[in-house]
Amino acid sequence: MESPHRHLLIVLIATFAIFDLGRAQDQEGFISLDCGLPPNEASPYTHPKSGLIFTSDTNSIQSGKIGRIEASLEETYMKMLWTLRYFPDGKRNCYSFNIKQGTNYLIRARFLYGNYDGLNNYPKFNLYIGPNFWKSVDLNADDGVSMGEIIHSPRSNYLDVCLVKTDTSTPFISALELRPLPNNSYITTSGSLTYWTQYFISESEKVLKFPEDHYDRIWVPYLEKEWKKISTAVKGNNTGSFNLPETIVTTAATPANASEPLTYTEYLDTPRDKIFYFLHFSEVQVLKANETREFNISWNGKIISENYRPVYLQPKTFYNAYPVTCEDDGECVLELKKTQRSTLPPLLNAIEVYVVVDSPQSETNENDVLTIRNIKATYGLKKIVWQGDPCVPQEFSWDSLACFIVDKSTPPIITSLNLSSSGLTGTIADGIQNLTHLEKLDLSNNSLTGLVPEYLANMKFLTLLNLSKNNLNGSIPQALRDREKKGLTIIFDEEGKNPCSPGSCAPKKKSPVLIIVAVVASVVVVIIVVLVLVFVLKKNKASIHVEAQPPSSVTPRGNVTSSGISDSSIENKRKRFTYAEVMEMTKNLQRPLGEGGFGVVYHGDLNGSQQVAVKVLAQSSAQGYKEFKAEVELLLRVHHINLVSLVGYCDEKDHLALIYEYMSNVDLKHHLSGKHGSSVLSWSTRLQIAIDSALGLEYLHTGCRPSMVHRDVKCTNILLGEHLVAKIADFGLSRSFQLGEESQVSTVIAGTPGYLDPEYYKTGRLAEMSDVYSFGIVLLEIITNQRVIDQTREKSHITEWTAFMLNRGDITRIMDPNLYGDYNSRSVWRALELAMLCANPSSEKRPTMSQVVIELKECLISENSMKSKNQDMNSQSSLEVSMSFDTKDVPSAR
Repeated sequence: MESPHRHLLIVLIATFAIFDLGRAQDQEGFISLDCGLPPNEASPYTHPKSGLIFTSDTNSIQSGKIGRIEASLEETYMKMLWTLRYFPDGKRNCYSFNIKQGTNYLIRARFLYGNYDGLNNYPKFNLYIGPNFWKSVDLNADDGVSMGEIIHSPRSNYLDVCLVKTDTSTPFISALELRPLPNNSYITTSGSLTYWTQYFISESEKVLKFPEDHYDRIWVPYLEKEWKKISTAVKGNNTGSFNLPETIVTTAATPANASEPLTYTEYLDTPRDKIFYFLHFSEVQVLKANETREFNISWNGKIISENYRPVYLQPKTFYNAYPVTCEDDGECVLELKKTQRSTLPPLLNAIEVYVVVDSPQSETNENDVLTIRNIKATYGLKKIVWQGDPCVPQEFSWDSLACFIVDKSTPPIITSLNLSSSGLTGTIADGIQNLTHLEKLDLSNNSLTGLVPEYLANMKFLTLLNLSKNNLNGSIPQALRDREKKGLTIIFDEEGKNPCSPGSCAPKKKSPVLIIVAVVASVVVVIIVVLVLVFVLKKNKASIHVEAQPPSSVTPRGNVTSSGISDSSIENKRKRFTYAEVMEMTKNLQRPLGEGGFGVVYHGDLNGSQQVAVKVLAQSSAQGYKEFKAEVELLLRVHHINLVSLVGYCDEKDHLALIYEYMSNVDLKHHLSGKHGSSVLSWSTRLQIAIDSALGLEYLHTGCRPSMVHRDVKCTNILLGEHLVAKIADFGLSRSFQLGEESQVSTVIAGTPGYLDPEYYKTGRLAEMSDVYSFGIVLLEIITNQRVIDQTREKSHITEWTAFMLNRGDITRIMDPNLYGDYNSRSVWRALELAMLCANPSSEKRPTMSQVVIELKECLISENSMKSKNQDMNSQSSLEVSMSFDTKDVPSAR
């Protein structure tokens, strides 16, 4: 049978519900849009029945028109449904929000047709979350009123909710609401969750929602005739990790026949849908000494929990870690059956069922999305197509740009931008340089002014630049002209510009003598250029010869003298500081933060508004000028949230310095050591730090062209910023190689003992897998908090020690004792196996960083979703191990 309250729910959410408002509830993070409400018509306002604060949707969307339901219906429906926004133009129209990445959001969309257009014609259209399909909205099937709910965890710090036209009818929306959900609740391993049922036990028809439910979930009352309601008048102070309403914690159902099991049956519209269920239990009776309530919980005949005893007013939630399907006819059966020891029947407080909505399509690269939206805002572009994700789905992609799309699991990147004849005014937007993979840029036939920016020369993949038919001043910078020799095509009507201001130049007749002098001068210049080229080529050849020598032949650089790197290889003078400015920002090197092989790092203050870290090259640095050059050149062309960004550099005579963004929480090693009063990092925080670091390395390996190998991945090079966001630092030893060529290059061996890939050490052949090995060592440090090399141990290297301990099968002796067992052993095993796989002596057996990222994310999901469950299953907290480890073999996938 179909759920009896599904249609009742739609009616109840659309009509006034009379209930006690009670005390005001916190609405932090809530977004409540009254769609179509004119901004000057009492916005925001407080809803008189719920206390929710609604605002106009004007600032969240750039398109659409305002409509209003028939006046005769306004007494029947809630105020936020009186107006609506409809979209007669464009295929896709999107609401955009700035939200918090990684937070689970309940997203609710409401639709009330109300014959706003006088046509009495119910429309049909689709809803999308970002680039992925959410649901179809058919107002004809739903009698003109409908609602959609989905629990979704955004992959970035922005979110698009889109309405997509599917036929000749016009999409519309009445209200749109976003609610951040409790931490560690509704965690799934697959897709998003769309609402199916959300029942609590009650004999009335009163719906539970805000403010009784702090997160504005909508609970429908339900009680079968074979059930009996039991409750307590005592208030429950514990609402559990799901923060359940008090009514749910204090009210339950038992079978009317105490000797029978409690059975609940649900039928899905689409039988093969994948679902997640959430079963809520809380004892509501004070049991006597001779009373016991104990029962087994099964879903579709499969035991979920045996001998479960609910605790008085202590809610517990059972749910499936992985999606399940029901029977072939879509029948889902929950059975609660008391055990032989039990004197009381089983109970149930509430049940939720959600259908999985797959989200296979990755959003466009977040940096590209933010950049293109900033460009849109800078120039005030009003293109109706420029809504939602720029690249995907491809049938809705923005005009004027092209994207590179590998597959659905890989974020697309923007490779071409054509804003010709777009009415652009002002200067060329600085943000364009942040489209780091751009190959074609056409800004022709606009009214752009100012100089041609030199930073365009740093866009390494640019092959076409069209700046013609604008009002730009001056000429093409030499750095850009140099790029023409490397294949960049520049279209610029420079010959049509007058280099003289009015009246300042007069045409002069050229004399033969001047012509002869010019010719002679040109010949002299050519001869000088040829001599310089010969000298440079000989010098480069000598440098190459030195690089190929074994490590023993490399001598440390002594006194460092600048050779003008900023004027040649590093073509970004905007980021260059004088030594006087370095001294000013560091207050004469007043506050040292640390010291490494390159030199001392000092705290700095840039213009009184930005904290920075300034690394000053030591005169006796063994790494020296070559590493300085490598680090500057790399950081000027890479941009990623998990890589420390370069603010600028100083290259002045014998003074070299690098200016970075300031990372307020020092490095990972500092926090793991615990020697400086830092708090112990929880296991879930450590996993997140590992994910952040892996994402940074993944970008270097796959997001950069040419690919980059860091060569010195270690805990001290993983810096932690605000909220412990991790970023990879110290790129002085990094090397690159072109895609499409052999993915290995021969280099002088470099790195840190203990972290160094043994295969790279033996052969000198460098590849991305060398970074994977080093990351595996870092992951072992995160797990064990052991030193990488400790001669006092029976097994000195951390991989040997871990393998030795794994053979004993006791995870508690491997994990950092400072965690005091506060972790889910299943997620630890997965992370440990991954670390050993990364640290395999053979590079062929190591995973890629992309595979590492996926596995670590699954570890974190497992930790968050299983932790509360495992706390009640202490007897199973130590997993049996049936595998053997040594330093040559790694665990197989579990």
